[in-house]
Amino acid sequence: MARAIDIAQVTYEAPDLALMERFMTDFGLRRVPSTDGVLYMRGSGHQHHLHVTRHAIKQRFIGATLEVISKADLEELAVLPGSSPIEWSTEPGGGWQVLMYTPDGIEIRAVWGREHAAPLPIRGPHAFNAGQAKHRVGSSIRVKREPCEAMRLGHFVLHVSNHNETVQWFSERFGMLPSDFFVPPGTDGPPYGTFLRFDRGAELVDHHSLLILQSDWVGVHHCSFEVQDLDAIMGAHDYLVQQGWQLDCGVGRHLMGSQVFDYWKDPFGFRVEHYTDGDVVDAHHQPGVFNGTAPETTQWGMEPPLEFFQ
Repeated sequence: MARAIDIAQVTYEAPDLALMERFMTDFGLRRVPSTDGVLYMRGSGHQHHLHVTRHAIKQRFIGATLEVISKADLEELAVLPGSSPIEWSTEPGGGWQVLMYTPDGIEIRAVWGREHAAPLPIRGPHAFNAGQAKHRVGSSIRVKREPCEAMRLGHFVLHVSNHNETVQWFSERFGMLPSDFFVPPGTDGPPYGTFLRFDRGAELVDHHSLLILQSDWVGVHHCSFEVQDLDAIMGAHDYLVQQGWQLDCGVGRHLMGSQVFDYWKDPFGFRVEHYTDGDVVDAHHQPGVFNGTAPETTQWGMEPPLEFFQ
């Protein structure tokens, strides 16, 4: 079985790349120079780019790219039904890739050997003085209302027509493990939502890098970028408000995964999230089951609008 270790990128189409660049820059990403007329945006971490927008008449979500451990993983994926042969990526940074499609036709690429970027400088996390633990002594915190550094692409969420089939597809192709399940309120199942994480053995990973949700429609719910800490979330929140961008839901704290979240809509209606302080687990983590209602998925903060769950 091939094994994925990171989300390399998400890919969209939109009619105005300059407008998308302005939003994503305000959101905390930086443009990567290119010559192919495609918008590539990076974070402060090692991935060459994280968010890609191709020019098209109508906006749509194309899919995602997962990084695998070795070229041998690509060889295993290339012989599976519906997979392309191994080919060289024409995107900046290159790398070998295999192209696949989920049961609903969403494009998923596996990539290995893509050039890594030099990490960008970013401030360290602020020390926090809790009631019984004072970690910041003799110094003050000063926060600016400005774009925060998007460090990495943490996860994305897919609406699918067949939950079980799609979970099995990602699990069998990429070795992803379940972290938690959504089941209908007041019942024991079956699940309609599964949080999936990467299997990196004893190494700690995010509680989830992918959420699969049974739905009446197919597509992306959101993509999410990790930022340094709560001050980064709040300073960026105020800055995005000042720039006139559309707040979707935030700030608040999730129940599943515990992340502090802040959701925004890009100029073309796609939902993007800043998050920080999420749960981390290793391969031994055993999944739990949530059978509450949609509003109960938020522990504190702004309650998501009804359409957030649709």
